Amino acid sequence: MKKLFFTAIAILYVIIVFSCASRNRSGYIPVPDRDYLEPEVYIDIGNITETRDGYFPGWLFTYIYGGSKEVEKIYSYNNKYTFVGISEGVNFNALNRWAENFSAELDFAILVASRIERRLISAASLYPDDEYGVFFEKMVKSAYSAKYPGAVKEDTYWVKTKTGNGEHASSEEHGSSSDFYVFFVLVSIDRREMQSIISNMISETVSAVTPTNAQRNAINRLRQNFFEGF
Repeated sequence: MKKLFFTAIAILYVIIVFSCASRNRSGYIPVPDRDYLEPEVYIDIGNITETRDGYFPGWLFTYIYGGSKEVEKIYSYNNKYTFVGISEGVNFNALNRWAENFSAELDFAILVASRIERRLISAASLYPDDEYGVFFEKMVKSAYSAKYPGAVKEDTYWVKTKTGNGEHASSEEHGSSSDFYVFFVLVSIDRREMQSIISNMISETVSAVTPTNAQRNAINRLRQNFFEGF
């Protein structure tokens, strides 16, 4: 009888422990995947075999090592936000057409939306859908469809590089050759102009959603310091 009693107690204990663990897991919301916030581009300078003019323009060298925010520290861009579009592959002509036809009016929104999304994620302590509610999705969609009339296509450049150390797509993805081209398009926009556009975008998005109190508090915090990390 004692054996049966202690067995029942042990089973009950296990049930209680797993029940508590299950409740804890159901209430647990992990933080965003920080891998998403890694540097914007991975280019190993040592793997580059050719460049368009035999050298690196200053903005591109800076971008490879520090991203857009470092480019903005260059004197000619320090009152602007800079964005870099990237496309890579083995078909030089197709990539060249992409760079030549890249439109600051039509294609720039993709770069802005990506940067806004990164900022929303970096500011969140939870997954952004939980942190901001439907505001997150609507804000990113608004960024894709918005107009940015002050955007200027500053420069384009290309390099030829070889696959190495798993930092780029495998050679199979670029065809039989292990060498491929990477094209860059530099776009800038006046800092005040961009801040005005995004501030209006945030206000319009806030007016279009009904967040919970916690989500509204998170959105208000974001509005206060959005451009500190943008």
